[in-house]
Amino acid sequence: MLAGFLTGATYPFRAVNALRRSPRLLQYLLVPIAINIVIAIALYFGLLLPGWQAIAGLMLSLDRWLDGLIADLPQWLSVLDYAITALGWLLRVVLVVILSLAVGFIFLQFGTLLGSPWYGQLSEQVERYRLGTAEVVEVGLLQDLGRAVLFELKKLLLWGAIALPLLFLNLIPGVGALVISGGWIALTALIACLDFLDGPAERRRFPFRRKLKIVLRSLPASASFSVTCWLLISIPLLNLVTIPICVAAGTLFWCDRVLPVITQAASTSPEPPVTIPPSSTPSG
Repeated sequence: MLAGFLTGATYPFRAVNALRRSPRLLQYLLVPIAINIVIAIALYFGLLLPGWQAIAGLMLSLDRWLDGLIADLPQWLSVLDYAITALGWLLRVVLVVILSLAVGFIFLQFGTLLGSPWYGQLSEQVERYRLGTAEVVEVGLLQDLGRAVLFELKKLLLWGAIALPLLFLNLIPGVGALVISGGWIALTALIACLDFLDGPAERRRFPFRRKLKIVLRSLPASASFSVTCWLLISIPLLNLVTIPICVAAGTLFWCDRVLPVITQAASTSPEPPVTIPPSSTPSG
């Protein structure tokens, strides 16, 4: 189990190695990166910069309140000034990290939705690189678009079904913030994992429930994989490149850890019984 957990976290770096060994795959990154640049400009100016300004205003108010608090303390407690200053900086770091993670997740949702045709091509080519072939179940354009929209809606419903109970946990005394934070991290990582494994799953036209089961059955490797990818896409500017890299990593993860299980299950499933119809010729 520990080996699987550690292995899952390595797949983004395996994807970088695959891109280095097969430079022809790099051409499939150009359009997604261009789309990410446009989305990043909108998100950073629309969310990240105002968020940083809000944090700066909050910390300024906090500094003033702390200065007033320290001024009322006895002289011999002035040593607390350093502890309070350190606490203020720690709070700044925590707020910036939370903001970066949130913007990175929103960035992922818009990026994969708008760039889905190109991410699909990237995923298919990575699968061909790894296996020599790629399975594709062809459907019409309208059906393909409909499946993409339904996938996003079902992710939203899944998010709401888990996020709302987490919010209500705040009303229960004794439930620690650590438990709630862990739940939010697990939920966000689950959605990210669905996104990064969707390329090969969608080419096979798997239903949403089967995609979700694949993520859960791939634990703990899928957990470390998704958390690593989430952290990589939360780094501003670097996530212009890490999102397509994580899409490629998800395809490698599928080829190595998901597809063998699916193939084995299909080969060991019992054949349906063959029913022989009664003969229409009268007996004796």
